[in-house]
Amino acid sequence: MKKNALDPVVARLCPNCGLCCDSTLFADVELRAGDDARRLEQLGLVLAPKGRGRLAFAQPCACFGGKLCGIYGDRPRRCRLFECGLLKRVGLGELTASAALAKIAAARRRAAAVRERLRSLGQQDEQMALTHRYAGAMSAPVDLSDAAGVAGQGELMLAVSELMELLQRDFLS
Repeated sequence: MKKNALDPVVARLCPNCGLCCDSTLFADVELRAGDDARRLEQLGLVLAPKGRGRLAFAQPCACFGGKLCGIYGDRPRRCRLFECGLLKRVGLGELTASAALAKIAAARRRAAAVRERLRSLGQQDEQMALTHRYAGAMSAPVDLSDAAGVAGQGELMLAVSELMELLQRDFLS
């Protein structure tokens, strides 16, 4: 599919989503050949080494403004190339944009529920990737005499499971 064929779809779906930039889908993004690391740092990305001499920036992306990318014209190659499953399916005519928007809304609600559960369990760092916050919450010792705490961890596990199932089915496939 030609990228130009996706442009109206991107313009309609992406500003209503942001899951690829807010740490819901990814914990970090590795730079690719051709990315100008120095320029990306000047634009606000904080790059860190990530195995075998690669550089990456953590999610949520420092350049994501909640709806739109602040460096869209200069974004890294991996960001330019990524198309979620919804974009692909709408571009192929397998799904309407309205149906995709409904799936985006459902995923955002589930991600918000996970974030709320994380906050209730003491994981307050909104600048940390969702998966890292979840790992921190689940690695905390469990006090079995604290029924509310045990229930909170169980509710978090269920919320993350439901979110991951939705993301795998609709966004990462």
